[in-house]
Amino acid sequence: MSTTSTANELSTHGLKLGYGANIIVDGVDLTLPGGAVTAVVGPNACGKSTLLRGMARLLAPAAGTVTLDGSDIHRMPARALARRMGLLPQQAIAPEGVTVEALVRLGRYPHQRMLTPWSKADQTAVEEALERTGTTVLRDRSVDELSGGQRQRAWIALALAQDTPLLLLDEPTTFLDLRHQLDVLDLVEELNTEAGRTVVMVLHDLGQAARYADHLVVMCDGRPAAAGPPAEVLTAELVEEVFQVECRVVPDPETGTPLVVPRARSGRRAVPAAP
Repeated sequence: MSTTSTANELSTHGLKLGYGANIIVDGVDLTLPGGAVTAVVGPNACGKSTLLRGMARLLAPAAGTVTLDGSDIHRMPARALARRMGLLPQQAIAPEGVTVEALVRLGRYPHQRMLTPWSKADQTAVEEALERTGTTVLRDRSVDELSGGQRQRAWIALALAQDTPLLLLDEPTTFLDLRHQLDVLDLVEELNTEAGRTVVMVLHDLGQAARYADHLVVMCDGRPAAAGPPAEVLTAELVEEVFQVECRVVPDPETGTPLVVPRARSGRRAVPAAP
């Protein structure tokens, strides 16, 4: 994980987001550090994905603002924002019959100009995205024919091909088995440490969030319950308050980062006390 910087700093100011009269995210003030990996966690229906949608300008605020390096994203030209911010949405829908390569090529749209031909740089970005996500062998397959995990990796490849310094990923490990979850999270870490990209991602697994993120935001009922370095934020008290799960938080034996161990709910499964 890299040292944070002020570039690509994403902030919300009194942000309210919702659907119609139903407010989901209510008056949030947050600053997500540039040059870092931020994980947003929380129970179901707490506002994680809604917050990410608001930060990506997919959802207009009911109140408040979202700024990128101090500039209101709603005042930025769409193409200019797309060259700075890439997004993997939670429920992406591909055009019917589109191949994996054609889908990934769509990531180059923000870099295109009218009457400008497809360039070597464009193709290189597509090839690298396919390679990084292990989807090169799928390039000629229709996205409709893919498994959930393969489809998810194809969408991640599109986000990578966009080649932005800031990536927003909404549940990037959805549909993936454990190996491919770790592959995606290792890729996030590489993009941050080797390419200096800022990443904001919604995750469900608290251990993975603590292991891979520099900064953790814990959402509860539409507001942050806590935010900061995982080692400072992720406590047994916080987990019980936010998730209603009794647990112990112990050091991960591989990384030393916080690892949440739920307490056994059945006496049969509990470890007997020492005599």
